[in-house]
Amino acid sequence: MKTENTNPTQSDETKNPWGLIVLVSTFSLMLGATYLVYVFQSDFDQFNAEKSSSIIGRAFMTIAGVLFVLKAIYFIYVLFRYFKYKAIASVSDEELPTCTVIVPAYNEGKQVYDTLMSLADSDFPNEKIQIISIDDGSGDDTWQWMQKAKNKLGDLVEIYQQPENKGKRHALYRGFNLGKGEVFVTVDSDSIVVPDTLRILVSPFVTNEKCGAVAGNIRVLNKAKALLPKMLDVSFALSFEFVRSAESSLNSVFCTPGALAAYRSTAVFACLPEWINQTFMGQPSDIGEDRAMTNMILKQGYHVLFQKNAVAYTNVPEEYTGLYKMFIRWGRSNVRENIQMAKYVFTDFREGPKTGTRVLFINQSLKIIMSYPFLLFMLFFILSHPLLYISSTLLSILVLSSFPVLFYANKYDFKESFWAYSYSILYTFGLFWITPYAIATASKRGWLTRDLPIKK
Repeated sequence: MKTENTNPTQSDETKNPWGLIVLVSTFSLMLGATYLVYVFQSDFDQFNAEKSSSIIGRAFMTIAGVLFVLKAIYFIYVLFRYFKYKAIASVSDEELPTCTVIVPAYNEGKQVYDTLMSLADSDFPNEKIQIISIDDGSGDDTWQWMQKAKNKLGDLVEIYQQPENKGKRHALYRGFNLGKGEVFVTVDSDSIVVPDTLRILVSPFVTNEKCGAVAGNIRVLNKAKALLPKMLDVSFALSFEFVRSAESSLNSVFCTPGALAAYRSTAVFACLPEWINQTFMGQPSDIGEDRAMTNMILKQGYHVLFQKNAVAYTNVPEEYTGLYKMFIRWGRSNVRENIQMAKYVFTDFREGPKTGTRVLFINQSLKIIMSYPFLLFMLFFILSHPLLYISSTLLSILVLSSFPVLFYANKYDFKESFWAYSYSILYTFGLFWITPYAIATASKRGWLTRDLPIKK
């Protein structure tokens, strides 16, 4: 199945003079902080002495020390599991299962055309693939671009329109019910897949009969256009190729990304009524459909794996507003699904070892539980010792962010890897409030980023 070649790196690259300024500022801040920590060493000693002299202070320092040790042990554990990970090789054409690819689209314009073209360019037998794209009541020219793709690709793609905007979950639901494949693949309409992605993504279903879902590897499509996407590309590399590799070695990837994921059709239909009718605190769930589906498939006892060589490039927010709204949506979904996961993860929910899955769950839950205590401590530290807080935090970023820098430099590009430092500073000082806010507003509905202006 070959059409025109779609190269995800062929984007409108713009030279941003702010890039060098941001990186220089990043290193200036961290190196300056290192010097300040040295200068303020006596002040740090006095601060620690004051905390050690009170019961509350000693209790806090003990708890903080224990959590630090647990975090270090957890990192070593994840690192060990990362080295245990092995991607599953692609099976032959004869062994490949029949596959339905579902592409929900909302106000994507020409991007949905590019997505469908990249899917059509996949190295996958025509007779074994069904591509379905569903326009979820877009208000722009998305439907016209879907029709152009249909005219070019013919019977290879099916296109449908929702009568009104119902949300991504309902668009996928329609696709699941229309699908005929043994495996369902979901691809976001702002994503581009490389030619061998589909066959690599679905191969685990052939080699592992217990496999219920597979997560693809997500890279950033628009990283040449702005600074935030450059930072997120480094963050995504760690999140997918390090964290999900470790989770996959435990057969327990917690979230198959909406941008690229595959599901065994029988596992989907087993939970489809519960999934489409899912509620939280009495309100219909219109976010986190990918994490919810993953959770329900794990609950059935299936393995959920990650294929690092199944790559999709996706657009990410280029401005702060879009970024924090995306993170809020993800944060709310994490809160909701952790509550659901707590109901089964300590039961005998599947055959074989389950300790690793429970360790992953406990770590994720601790991040949520401890978000408010750490927020209060941070605010207290800032108000009482602002220079000590800023200098120690920046020094910590210099030390801790060196791992993602080295990881990305080894995998991809040495120069681009330094964006990990800038991203850590942005997240620490500009996005620290996301998790506490997401917890407090977990019951709220709304996609959030759909309300942002459409870029032409």
